Amino acid sequence: MLVIRLSRSGRTKQASYRLVVAEKTAPIKGRFVEIVGYYNPSEGKKFEFKKDRVEYWISVGARPSDTVASLLKANGVDGLDDFIAPRTKKRSKKNPTEEEAAPAAAPAEESASAEEAPKEEPKEEEAPAEETPKEEVKEVVVADAPIEESEAPEETPEETSAE
Repeated sequence: MLVIRLSRSGRTKQASYRLVVAEKTAPIKGRFVEIVGYYNPSEGKKFEFKKDRVEYWISVGARPSDTVASLLKANGVDGLDDFIAPRTKKRSKKNPTEEEAAPAAAPAEESASAEEAPKEEPKEEEAPAEETPKEEVKEVVVADAPIEESEAPEETPEETSAE
């Protein structure tokens, strides 16, 4: 399948692109069938192409990429609406502030609660189950048990003189 796409050329941070007709599986900077124009965004977004050759390749079955279709449509080529992907008009905000987020969240909560209300059926209240007595565990602490000598802490002479 043939595609009409941009192939990057130019120096670092000074991009320029060739408008090429190439096989879809060919490398982007690799083989191509024909160069039909070029695009240089660093020089005032200069876009030049051979209109008759572009229309020929589209008639033969080559599909322009989304970017190429947008550029061609902006420069007077008709019939490219099928090749341009739909875009949303609003951009999503990455980190909305609390004031902006609160009004947006409030209508969503109201609509969600309104939708859920009819779906819920009233439930009959169940009688509380009788609580079964739990077994009590008693801890036995032996405080006055004699300490064997091996378990007794060793006293230093300083501690005995202080007492």
